[in-house]
Amino acid sequence: MSVYEPPLQTLRFLVQEVLKAPDILAGAGWEDATPDLFDAVLAQAGRLAAEVLAPLNRSGDEEGARVEAGGVRMPAGFQEAWRLWREGGWNGLTGDPAYGGQGMPALLDTLVTEMVCAANLAFSITPGLTQGAIRALAAHGDAAVKDRCLPPMLAGDWTGAMALTEPQAGTDLGLLRTRAEPAAEGTYRVTGQKMFISSADHDLTDNLVHLVLARLPDAPPGTRGISLFMVPKRLPDGGRNGWSVLSVERKMGLHASPTCVVAYEGAVGWLVGAPQRGLSAMFTMMNHERLFVGIQGVGVGEHAAQAALAYARERVQGRALDGSAGPILHHPILHHPDVRRMVLTARATTDAGRALAAWTALWLDRAATDPAVAEEAEDWAALLTPVVKAAGTDFGFEAAVLAQQVMGGHGYIRDNGVEQLVRDVRATQIYEGTNGVQALDLVQRKLGLHGGRPVGRLFAAVEAAADALADDPATGGLAAPLRAALERLRGVVAWAGEAGRDPRDSAAGATDLLRLVALVAYGWMWALTATAAAKRPAGYDAAFLDARIGLARFFMERMLPEAAVLDTRVRGGHAGLSGDGLGGMLEGVQG
Repeated sequence: MSVYEPPLQTLRFLVQEVLKAPDILAGAGWEDATPDLFDAVLAQAGRLAAEVLAPLNRSGDEEGARVEAGGVRMPAGFQEAWRLWREGGWNGLTGDPAYGGQGMPALLDTLVTEMVCAANLAFSITPGLTQGAIRALAAHGDAAVKDRCLPPMLAGDWTGAMALTEPQAGTDLGLLRTRAEPAAEGTYRVTGQKMFISSADHDLTDNLVHLVLARLPDAPPGTRGISLFMVPKRLPDGGRNGWSVLSVERKMGLHASPTCVVAYEGAVGWLVGAPQRGLSAMFTMMNHERLFVGIQGVGVGEHAAQAALAYARERVQGRALDGSAGPILHHPILHHPDVRRMVLTARATTDAGRALAAWTALWLDRAATDPAVAEEAEDWAALLTPVVKAAGTDFGFEAAVLAQQVMGGHGYIRDNGVEQLVRDVRATQIYEGTNGVQALDLVQRKLGLHGGRPVGRLFAAVEAAADALADDPATGGLAAPLRAALERLRGVVAWAGEAGRDPRDSAAGATDLLRLVALVAYGWMWALTATAAAKRPAGYDAAFLDARIGLARFFMERMLPEAAVLDTRVRGGHAGLSGDGLGGMLEGVQG
C-alpha cells in the first residue's frame, strides 16, 4: 500500500526561496507570517495528513458514505478525524478574526490543503467546500446571516455545501427550476431537487448549511433570474429543516465523500446578496472551489509521484542498459529510461502545479491588504484560475495513471492504493466546471480581458524569468526552450484573437490552448525554481538543489516541446469537426 510523506522541504523551498513569500507578506501587512510560522504550521498539518487522514483513505473508500434513517453516515474513523481537524482550528485558518478565525494568509491554507488532499481526497472535500461557503457568506451575506453562520463554520462546528446542479441543469444554470417563495420574517421557502451535491449531509457535525440557487416568483428566465439562499440543516430552534437526502450517488471513486441527491420541500432559507444576483454571489464560492480543485489534483499528483518513485526504487526487474550495476543480473526498474520518464513527468508537473497555485494565492493575499496591487491581483486570478483548475487536475490524473503504469499489474490491483488515486482524482476534471468549460472560459473571456492585459502580464513575467535563467551559467541552457514555447503561445493567442475569427475556431482548440498556456506557465514556475536553486541558499543539501535544476531541465527539454503540437492543433480550427460531411462521418464512426 502506498505511503504518503508530506513534502515539507519542497514546500519550505517554494515558500521561502522561490516565492520569497514571508518578505512579500510582511510588506503587505502580514508581519506574523514569518518563515518559522510557515514551517511550524506546515509541519503540524503534515502530521495530521500523514498520521490521521492517510490511514483512513483506503478504509473510507471500502466502506463509503451511506444514507440511513437519520441522514448520511460517514465511514468509520471520519468523525474522530473531524474532531481533530476541528480542535486544531484548521477550518478557521484564514478566517476573519472578527468571527473567530485566525486571519492567516491564503498561501498557507493552499499548502495545508494540498497535504490534506494528497492524504485523503475524499476527506478534503468537506473542509474545502466549507471554505468556499465561508467566503461567499462573508462577501454577500447580511449581518444577521454572517453573525449566525460564520463563527460556527470557522470553528468547524458547521460545514457548508453548494447546491447548484439539477437533473436538467448542469453547467447551464439558466435552466434550473428550484423556486423560493417569500415567507415570514424575511425568510423564504425553497422547493426543488438538486443532484451531485458534495458533502450535502454527514454526521461529522450537527449542523451544516447549503448555499442554494433558486428562483423567486417574479424572476426572469435565464441566469439573470437566479437568487442565492442559505438553507441550514437545522433551524435556529434546533428543529430539522425541510430538506432530505434521497440518495448518495454510486460513483467511480470518492466513495467516502457523500455526493447526494437532495429534495427541498418548503425548506426555510435566507437570502444571500441581492435578489436575482445569486449567480454573481455564488461565483465567489465557485472561484474559490476551482482553485481548491486544482490543488486537489496537485495533492494526488504528489501522492502518485511518491508512490511511483518508491516502487521504482524497490522493484527489481531486468538489467540496466548502461551496465552501471556490473555483473548483477536484475536491477531496480528505476534504471530503465522509460520508467524514469514516467517518474520524472509525475514529479515535474506536480511541483510546477503547486508553484502556480501558490503564486496565485500569494497575489490574492497581497490584494487583501494592499489596494495598490488589486488590479494586478485580479488579473492574475482571472487568468490563472481556469489554468490552475484544469491543468492541476489533468496533470494530477496523468500522474496517477503514470504511477499505475510504473507499478504494472501491482498498480491495477486495489491493495497497493494507486488505483484508488486514479479513480478518485478523475472526478476533479469533471466537477466545479469540467475542464472543457475552463478552457472555453480562458479562451473566450480571459485571454482578451481588459484588452489582453492579464495575458500580457504572463508574457512579461515569463520573459523576465527566461532572462534570469540566461544570466546564470548553471541555468543558461534552460532559457531557449522556455522562450521558444512562449513565442508559440504569443502567436497562437494573437491568432485566436484576430478580428473576424470564426468563434468556432478558438472553441475547437480551447482545450489545447489551455494546455499550452499551462505548459508555458509551468515552465515559468520551473524557471523561478531553478533560478532560486542556482543561488545555493543555505539550509538545503546539494542533492536537493541539484534536483531542482535537473527537474527544470527535464521539463524544459522533454515537456515544453509539446507546445509545437498544441500550436498546430489550435490553428487547425473547427474545420475537422464540422462541415457538410459531419453527420455522415459520425454515423460512420458509430458503425
